[in-house]
Amino acid sequence: MAEPVTPIEQAERHVAAWVVIAIVMVVYVTGLFLYSRFNPNFPVVYTDIEDHFKYGCIGAEAATGPSASGIPYWIWAVLPDMFPEKLPGKGYASLGFVYEPGHDTPIGFGRSKVYIDRLGMNCAICHTGTVRDTPSSTPRIYLGMPANTFDLQAYLRFLIACVTDGRFTADNVILAIKARKSLDPLETVVYRQAIYETREILLLRARQLSFMASRPDWGPGRVDTFNPYKTVQFNFPMDNDHSVGATDLPSIWNQTPRLGMHLHWDGNNESLDERDKSAALGAGVTPVTLDLKSVTRIEGWMLNGLKAPAYPYAVEEGLASQGAAIYQNACAACHDFGKEYVGKVTPIGEIGTDRGRLDSFTYELASNMNLLYAGYPWRFTHFRKTNGYVNMPLDGVWLRAPYLHNGSVPTLRDLLDPPEERPKTFYRGYDVYDRKKGGFVSDVAGENGRHYFLYDTALPGNGNGGHLYGTRLSAAEKDALVEYMKKL
Repeated sequence: MAEPVTPIEQAERHVAAWVVIAIVMVVYVTGLFLYSRFNPNFPVVYTDIEDHFKYGCIGAEAATGPSASGIPYWIWAVLPDMFPEKLPGKGYASLGFVYEPGHDTPIGFGRSKVYIDRLGMNCAICHTGTVRDTPSSTPRIYLGMPANTFDLQAYLRFLIACVTDGRFTADNVILAIKARKSLDPLETVVYRQAIYETREILLLRARQLSFMASRPDWGPGRVDTFNPYKTVQFNFPMDNDHSVGATDLPSIWNQTPRLGMHLHWDGNNESLDERDKSAALGAGVTPVTLDLKSVTRIEGWMLNGLKAPAYPYAVEEGLASQGAAIYQNACAACHDFGKEYVGKVTPIGEIGTDRGRLDSFTYELASNMNLLYAGYPWRFTHFRKTNGYVNMPLDGVWLRAPYLHNGSVPTLRDLLDPPEERPKTFYRGYDVYDRKKGGFVSDVAGENGRHYFLYDTALPGNGNGGHLYGTRLSAAEKDALVEYMKKL
């Protein structure tokens, strides 16, 4: 028989129950506060598809741990304040980023709250460019064109240079952030950890990408697509791999007629879906963080709504009419949608262009690429090794300068000259248009304190030889052909 509970014991139990309830309430309220303050929430969804392409998230900002590429917004924002001497000019714009009024981040970054606000690159980072009519003109922004002014390699090097500087400490970064915004004690604790993690991740990237120091610089509008895959995705040793794979960024217009074509410069994949998801990995997405809904939405727009922009300047119609006949005879079979050779690989021995990019994509890499997204329904299966480069459609070709897969020829008119007569060096990153030759002005070394990139065709991977098609035409025929291609 249970002993009777004394009044004192009853009071003690009553107090204990209220203490437990109070503790539960404190934990609950604290949990609600922390969740509302730092919870990973859904990224902003833009109603307008063009805004979503420019500023929406694809999952790169959510990646954490050793494979992370997202960077806390306020750390990113204060780096130019802390290390202005490590940039070629004022702020991130000096790296060729494209800004629009009213936005505190450039086109090509998605921003989302993942405990704290974080940035991650999206599709537009490589596929948005600008054109100016004259040096004093306001740049026009074109979605889907190669990012002709943006220097991705210089951006990566800037981030790495910042975190390897002894001044990159939690105290100094937090001080720089507090000069721009207030941080409460809890936010300060979170940012201290984020600063440490950002440093460790970028130091890892520095080791993984150290091979870049032994290759020619990419320059604006170019990227070595697959050599970084070898180290970041697969931990390949690069000691005995001296390949140079830097190529021009591609345009992404008119994707529906490209269904079934060989894709990438060397035609190593014929699946648009795999091409897009591999590009997302290159932008910093991981298989776990891929925002499938967002990527699928962008893919749908690319397939059905993203068209090549029309040439905005006057065309000499009589001359273009003459060029149309030349084009049909000399170019259409390889470069017109629906024609016999478009979207197919021409062997390197026939086309004769620089083979650096072709050699950088190996059989071993192709096999490993087909392991990506393992465990997901969209695991890759289409990557393969080829023996040449793809005959690309020429839609919007006026906006795709410089030319050839490695961007080694500045204008359409230069491409029609024999290789020995093409420019040996020229400048990249300038966006003033050359209406006569079809391309961007390439003899300007700099303006307003910004220095443009000197491209040297004598360096490994930068050769401008090959593609002899049209080089035997007369000067008048070449001029007519260029005039017609402006309309493609």
